[in-house]
Amino acid sequence: MKVLVTGAKGFFGRNMCQLLSRKGHTVFEIDLDYTDESLVDYIQSADFICHFAGVNRPLDSKDFYSGNYEFTKKLVDLVKASNKNIPILMTSSIQAALDNDYGKSKRMAEDYLLNSGLPVYVFRLTNTFGKWARPNYNSVVATFCYNIAHDLPIEIRDRDYVVKFNYIDDACNEFLRLIEGDYEGSKELLSLSPIYECTLGKLADLIYYFKNEIESDRHLPLLHSEFELKLFKTYCNYATNPMFSLNFAEDNRGSFEELFKSNKWGQISENIAHHGITKGGHYHNNKEEIFYTVVGKSEIVQKNIENGDVITNIVDGKEPLLVPIKKRYTHKITNIGDEDSSTLMWVNEIFDANNQDTYKFD
Repeated sequence: MKVLVTGAKGFFGRNMCQLLSRKGHTVFEIDLDYTDESLVDYIQSADFICHFAGVNRPLDSKDFYSGNYEFTKKLVDLVKASNKNIPILMTSSIQAALDNDYGKSKRMAEDYLLNSGLPVYVFRLTNTFGKWARPNYNSVVATFCYNIAHDLPIEIRDRDYVVKFNYIDDACNEFLRLIEGDYEGSKELLSLSPIYECTLGKLADLIYYFKNEIESDRHLPLLHSEFELKLFKTYCNYATNPMFSLNFAEDNRGSFEELFKSNKWGQISENIAHHGITKGGHYHNNKEEIFYTVVGKSEIVQKNIENGDVITNIVDGKEPLLVPIKKRYTHKITNIGDEDSSTLMWVNEIFDANNQDTYKFD
C-alpha cells in the first residue's frame, strides 16, 4: 500500500514511517520542506494519508491556525480535487477541548475533516510518549528521560499531579491496523487505548530508578507493569550514546531489538518470541549476560558444555526474576506461555561482529 505521511520528520511521523517501511508499505514523506507539486503528486498516488503535521509551540499565535487548520484544509481540498476517496487519519489532541489558540486551531481542523465527506479517522490523543519525542517540546516523559539520563535537573511543581499517557507504539500499531483494514472511516472523535495514569512524582522516581539500575551490578530494573516496560524502553532511547546505531530484526519467530548501548554499562536488548518458539543454542567464553522475562512465560535452559550439568529456570513476567547466564554454558530460551513473551537481555559489552564470542552448541 502507498501511504502519504505529513509531518514525516516529527515524533509521530518518524515512528509511523519506520513501521510502515518495515511492513513493506511504500511511504511518501511530507514535512516542512515540501512543495505543492510534491504534495499533489503524492496524493495522486496515495492509497491512505496519515496526517501528523501540526504546530504546537509557535512564536506567533497566528501560526497555530496556519499550521493546524489551514494546512489540514489545504490537504482535504487537494484530496477532494483529485476525485479520490482517500482515507485520512489525523492525530489531534485532548487540548482541542480547550479555549486557547492551540485548542481552537486543532478543533477547527477536526471539524473540517469530519465534515469533508471523506473517510476519516480523527484521534484525540493524550500525552504521548516514546522514542524520538523531543525533550522540552513533545512530552514531559521526553524531558524527564533526557535530563535524568544526562544528569540535568528536572522541575516538578506538583508531585501528585496525575497525567494520562498514550504510548507511541500503541498508536502506530492501531493506525497500521486501520491502514491495512477494510474500514470506512468514523464520524466520531476517536481515542486510543490503553491510557496510563501516573503522577509526575512517580514518573520521575521511575526514571531515576532506571538510571540507577542500569549503572548498578544488576543492570536491568525490575518492572511490574506494562507501563513501566514501555517507560523503560523510552528511557533507553535517551540514555544511549547517539553515535551508536540500534538494530532491529523481525521474522516469523518474533523480533529482536537493541534498546541501549554503552561502552561502560554494556548493551540491553529486547527479545520477543511467539508461542512455542525457541531461540539461542550457543555459549560464550567471556561474555556476561542476564535474562529477564517481563511479559509472558519462558523456560531458560543452560547446559555446561564440558560436564553436561543442566540449569533450568521457568520465569514468568508476573514474578520478576533476573537469570544470570553462565559462561561456557549453552543456553536456550523458549516461550512456554500462551502470549508473545518479551525478555530483556543485558550483556556486558556491545556486540562486535568481528569478535562475537558466540559458539553454536547442540
